[in-house]
Amino acid sequence: MLEETGPEWLSEEVKTGTTIIAIEFNGGVVLGSDSRVSAGASVVNRVMNKLSPLHDKIYCALSGSAADAQTIAEMVNYQLDVHSIEIGEDPQVRSAATLVRNISYKYKEELSAHLIVAGWDRRDKGQVFATLNGLLTRQPFAVGGSGSSYVYGFVDAEYRRGMSKEECQQFVVNTLSLAMNRDGSSGGVAYIVTIDEHSTEEKVILGNNLPTFFDQ
Repeated sequence: MLEETGPEWLSEEVKTGTTIIAIEFNGGVVLGSDSRVSAGASVVNRVMNKLSPLHDKIYCALSGSAADAQTIAEMVNYQLDVHSIEIGEDPQVRSAATLVRNISYKYKEELSAHLIVAGWDRRDKGQVFATLNGLLTRQPFAVGGSGSSYVYGFVDAEYRRGMSKEECQQFVVNTLSLAMNRDGSSGGVAYIVTIDEHSTEEKVILGNNLPTFFDQ
């Protein structure tokens, strides 16, 4: 008796796409993401905010499976709330990144997600951490998602140490605009979060207000 396998598309891996970025400046961080959620060639959500708060001054940028990435963010958000109550102060950014790394690695066979963690704490100020497959590394900036492969040359050429908050914000916006123009799985609007000692500022830039470049 022949085994029934069902439609071929049921067994195919669903391709997802996004563009996320985070960068440190003196005294804080800027995170950014596009808003398009795709499943293969289909756009399933045009305006998802992929910058998820883990604590008051710690955010993460989500890529991979939207459901998996959101699940990790919610688990870490809960654990950080409990941790901050236990220690009587706000958690460190490294603690949040370590939790993300541990959960991502523990469930690496079940979950498909890559999170960039960034934020500000009193000990080390603004910090950006990349977490992938058990890796945890602090970097001056990090990019991720399918759109990142289109902008590595741009970010390597344009990044400079010691950029101001405003320069970092423009750096993030320009990077997202270029990636969204080139990558079919990235698009929609740009979400920007700026975190420093004094505030956490969230901003949305509509697609028709993003900067354009010579080939656009």
